[in-house]
Amino acid sequence: MTRISRRGFFRTGAAASAGAFLLGKAGLAAPRSKGSVPIIVTDHTNETGKTAVTEAFKILEEGGASLDAVEKGTNIIEVDPEDTSVGYGGLPNEDGIVQLDSSIMDGKTYNAGSVASLENIKTPSSVARLVMEKTDHVMLVGRGALEFARKFGFKEEDLMTSKSREVYLRWLEGKSDRDDWGPPDHLIKPASQGRGSGDGGRGEKYASYRESIEHYHGTTNVLAVDKNGNIAGITSTSGLAFKINGRIGDSPIIGAGLYVDNEVGAAGATGRGEDVIKSCASYFIVMQMRAGRSPQQACEDANQMIIDKYKAIGSDYVPGEKFVAINKAGDYGCSGLKLGGNPKMAVVTADGLKIHEGTLVKP
Repeated sequence: MTRISRRGFFRTGAAASAGAFLLGKAGLAAPRSKGSVPIIVTDHTNETGKTAVTEAFKILEEGGASLDAVEKGTNIIEVDPEDTSVGYGGLPNEDGIVQLDSSIMDGKTYNAGSVASLENIKTPSSVARLVMEKTDHVMLVGRGALEFARKFGFKEEDLMTSKSREVYLRWLEGKSDRDDWGPPDHLIKPASQGRGSGDGGRGEKYASYRESIEHYHGTTNVLAVDKNGNIAGITSTSGLAFKINGRIGDSPIIGAGLYVDNEVGAAGATGRGEDVIKSCASYFIVMQMRAGRSPQQACEDANQMIIDKYKAIGSDYVPGEKFVAINKAGDYGCSGLKLGGNPKMAVVTADGLKIHEGTLVKP
């Protein structure tokens, strides 16, 4: 018979109660998705995303480290000139400068690294790995991050492509009511309700413009478990399109855009970074999994938490979010808010490539 201490009893009971509470709120819209180890996943389900995890899985298949696999997969996505959300070709800030953010976390060593507002380097995730491995710091930003990258031989390049430049120039034409100055999105009153919130009628027009741009605030996450059971993850992004110069989102912040626990699993976030930062979403998801929730349930829990936070202040604002997660057993899941359809993720195991469709949590 297994004995349990008084402290353990109450800790287990509290975790079960929290899980039951959130189960009633978010529901079980999607079944538990069983995987196997090794496994690698990404939120990107386009051809580049599929190629990224398929190529990176070869490292895992040969017994390589999850850390090497997630870096390789992310690099493939970062250098894709057609992707306007990550690395080369990412959309610039309001001054026309591409500033990249990325974080990496290694469950095996409980170590992490990140860069923010990094300019002129196509693969910020690789610079973040060097911050993790070659320094006693976690985050380097701006000019310091660039100088650090130079010391390790990274080549400076123009990150704007003809595609991203065209989108930026189109945005400039209507910049006066379509930038990030003014109150936060959740405090903006829709244009149909007048100017009572002081937004100048920006509300619906601004939101619809954002939604019309591919990858307006997109990101990529790559998470993996290797044959030894070690877990690693990367989040990389060019950030919110046309952001105020110097704005940093959730992607380079450990616990917000990415979190890894080698005993539990990993989670990554895409979407409106401000809400992910305020909710510490990736950390929350991993802690939900530690409490016994599946990756799918934990992602749903995080979205429900964000909805509940706004409801608590009397707002029906719903940001666009997408969370992906895996656990140590190779189970996986994804869930989103305010997306064009159910969120998806690319998953590769020994059984091959699969596109998993997650759930959309509704208010």
